[in-house]
Amino acid sequence: MTPPKAPAGAALLFPGAGSAADHPSLVAIEHALAPLPVHRRDFLYRRQGRRAPDRAPALLACVVEEAARLAQEARVARRRIVLGGRSMGGRICSMAAAEGLPAAALVLISYPLHPPGKPDRLRVEHFPALTMPCLFLSGTRDPFGTPAELEHHTAVIPGPVTHVWVEGKGHDLRGEDGFIAATVAQWIKGPWSSARFA
Repeated sequence: MTPPKAPAGAALLFPGAGSAADHPSLVAIEHALAPLPVHRRDFLYRRQGRRAPDRAPALLACVVEEAARLAQEARVARRRIVLGGRSMGGRICSMAAAEGLPAAALVLISYPLHPPGKPDRLRVEHFPALTMPCLFLSGTRDPFGTPAELEHHTAVIPGPVTHVWVEGKGHDLRGEDGFIAATVAQWIKGPWSSARFA
């Protein structure tokens, strides 16, 4: 008997520091990407009931572990997994990809370019190592990074970069779950995906 064909790709999504994997926007993305396998995962500190995030090495290890689990459960090559999430979740996924974790693409919602009011504390050191397609979706009033700041600093990313702005919205992108999901789904099914999911 011929085994069922493995899916062309999958997606692994993580929440921001103060929310969980059941965040409405992540759930909406999962629905919008069906039948593509989507795993929404919490970081370990959240699963253990702690509020303060772990340091970067532990967060990165969690992403690597969950990517391996998704690849096995969904029967998909790791290089065909789209990584990302909201705020810190997306940032950690981008750092893991920069350190060598295979990824088809990155979905970075409300990327925290810098802490509010501290534009000198940039989180961009790993950007030059991002060779995969990247989607940055942010509000135009996000205190973690203005459109001008994001466009300036993402210019060093060698992979294709797409920016989508949500006019008048802040970091939480409140009330925009449907738009976020539709945008991510349309982008993932865009021209780059045929080559990455081949």
